[in-house]
Amino acid sequence: MVWHSIGDAYGRHSRPGSSVAIVCLCADRENAEVVGQDFVARLESIGIDTHVLMWADDTRWADLDTGDMGLRTDAAREHVASMSVLAGRPQPAASRDSLAATLVGDPEPVAALLPAAEEAAAASTPRAEGRWALGRLKQFHHDGHRLSDGDSARLLVALDSTPIRDSLWDDMSPSNVTSHVALWTDLTKRAPDDVRAEPASLLGFASWLSGSGAMAWCALDQIPEGKQTNLAGLVASAVQGGVNPRVWETAKAKDTAREVDSATDLVARRATAQSATTRPAHGI
Repeated sequence: MVWHSIGDAYGRHSRPGSSVAIVCLCADRENAEVVGQDFVARLESIGIDTHVLMWADDTRWADLDTGDMGLRTDAAREHVASMSVLAGRPQPAASRDSLAATLVGDPEPVAALLPAAEEAAAASTPRAEGRWALGRLKQFHHDGHRLSDGDSARLLVALDSTPIRDSLWDDMSPSNVTSHVALWTDLTKRAPDDVRAEPASLLGFASWLSGSGAMAWCALDQIPEGKQTNLAGLVASAVQGGVNPRVWETAKAKDTAREVDSATDLVARRATAQSATTRPAHGI
């Protein structure tokens, strides 16, 4: 039964406010409605709402909640999009290319401030820069405000220090991963080539941790040639190996003294073991 295959995963990863859309693609509308409503009830029992329940075949569609129906046209796609917007849900990317396009921005404003940021970092100390970087991350978690060009340049320079990068990486958890994705998406878009590898690697890891393998691959694609990081390699192995993001939580919980090293080792070992039998195509 399909529910036995996916129910446990949904139950473990759902969070307050979680919701899904159910689209039944088949020739039998009546059967789709029976199965769809059954899944709505099962999802509701584990705290997941269903804002959209639809059926479609090769030419027609129907909203199984309202009874609205029609042909599969551009107008129909706009109708489905409007239902999701009204439910407060972002639209999925139409393709991997459109997803990758969300990571393209203007690096010039930050690039102009990098020399001054590098000079200031050289006059400071790793301890001071690390303390500032972690504090700036915490501030972003709190207010969600986009970093200024100056703060962006300083943080990108700080990430060149592996201990500082690791302290920000270690901060990632299921409770704040959405904030991490937002921060590293923005910095990846605004980072010049010379300093884009680290924010893109962090975005890749945060995307994997949030369950988005497609975005993780898109983030890794933003790393300039010849500037691959160890973290990027770990993300690629985890996505290709189909490693459950919960491995990260488990490893960190077991070893608070060496959280990053312990979690990294477990993720890498699990990825190696699983990729021996499971090798999804790049971008899946």
